[in-house]
Amino acid sequence: MRILVTGVAGYIGSHTALELLNAGHDVVGFDNLSNSSQESVRRVRALTGKPLRFEKLDLLDAPGLGRLLKEGFDAVVHFAALKAVGESVEKPELYRRNNVDGSANLLAAMTAANCRKLVFSSSCTVYGDVKKSPVDESHPRSAVNPYGGTKLAVEDLCFELARREKGWRVALLRYFNPIGAHESGRIGEDPRGLPNNLMPYVMQTAVGRRDKVRVWGDDYPTPDGTGVRDYIHVVDLALGHLAALNHLDEFDGAEAVNLGTGRGASVLEVIAAASKAVGHRIPYEIMPRRPGDSAAIWADPSLAKKKLGWTAARGLERMCADHWRWQKDNPNGYGA
Repeated sequence: MRILVTGVAGYIGSHTALELLNAGHDVVGFDNLSNSSQESVRRVRALTGKPLRFEKLDLLDAPGLGRLLKEGFDAVVHFAALKAVGESVEKPELYRRNNVDGSANLLAAMTAANCRKLVFSSSCTVYGDVKKSPVDESHPRSAVNPYGGTKLAVEDLCFELARREKGWRVALLRYFNPIGAHESGRIGEDPRGLPNNLMPYVMQTAVGRRDKVRVWGDDYPTPDGTGVRDYIHVVDLALGHLAALNHLDEFDGAEAVNLGTGRGASVLEVIAAASKAVGHRIPYEIMPRRPGDSAAIWADPSLAKKKLGWTAARGLERMCADHWRWQKDNPNGYGA
């Protein structure tokens, strides 16, 4: 298939492009490079030995999207979005414009080009404040921050479009907490500025870029008091997108599918596993809880196994080892 990947230079986009190329697909990608580096695209080409056409393009450039889609694609995999929860609280209008209006532009361009197959990068944030895990796809949706609100809004755009127009096949992949990196250590997560997620902060501390990890709360009703999340290897996540593409014809309009391991790990368990991978203790400090953080959330991934034939294969130890290889070999990310 000829696949268009939005946000191709980003963390998950680059890993997914690599797996699509290795599976024999023809891949074209675009990114506005606001929070990513084109170096990741160059490295994907080198790792696969295959061509990957790149365009610098923004979701808000509706004419540009229209021109690109009219070249003809079998399907679109849509990652491009702003994704920092804290920043979304400070700049909700920016997030709405980029993530929601930009996605509406993409859907309009797909409609005009008669491309009706989409895999959308959604998130477990659409489940809001979860009181009980594991979480399946029937859990009520709610937004507890503007970022989660944008994911929910784009899902609604897809549900409505698929209801209104026949022929759409849309996989809304709600994934949990991606960590890890490609086993080569050549591509990985390279956040701009202060990391928003746990693992890049842990690994930047291990490599000496941060002094210690801040652990937000140790008084939750969990085994060690710290928050529990479902961490999934980014390569497993990329393979989940490939599986969704392979099964899109079986989708009835737009449907949501969780991508997770089905197991939770606490913040302190992650730090311990990362310390083992690194070979020394990673320092941390317990801080007060952050408002809005859930105590524990992990996925029920049974629908992904049933519908996509997909299950996560890599455990926490492998996730940490691969993430450390990337960080050790690229201490300053792609800017090294």
